[in-house]
Amino acid sequence: MSAVDARLAELGLTLPAVVPPLAAYQPAVQSGVYVYTSGQLPMVDGKLPVTGKVGGEVTAEEAKELARTCALNALAAVKSVIGDLDRIARVVKVVGFVASASDFTGQPGVINGASELLGEVLGDKGVHARSAVGVAVLPLDSPVEVEIQVELTQA
Repeated sequence: MSAVDARLAELGLTLPAVVPPLAAYQPAVQSGVYVYTSGQLPMVDGKLPVTGKVGGEVTAEEAKELARTCALNALAAVKSVIGDLDRIARVVKVVGFVASASDFTGQPGVINGASELLGEVLGDKGVHARSAVGVAVLPLDSPVEVEIQVELTQA
């Protein structure tokens, strides 16, 4: 068992199966020493547990938990490309999109769910640059979507 897999188990987390693409793209691709994920929705067992706008039908606290799920799905996508999450040298960038009610301004707090999960799982390797963006709507009426970029260790 890899160190990252052991840490996931210690946290009581399991990497899900990779979420199949909803359109013409790959869940993750490697280019040189980097892996880029496509935007990951908070799918659980093939469906969204909640839909709607954050600050409307979805609370900020619910959305933060959904962002954690997105980050877990992103790690699964990375693992599908590289095989072993111990190959991650660091998470370079996280971009989070929050489907927001017109007066909702707490996007950074929502995307903290993804950032905190990556830190819990990867330690210092999970510290990253980040953007948290409010948008009008996301695919399938998802409240949140997260993509990550990771750098791999040199083989």
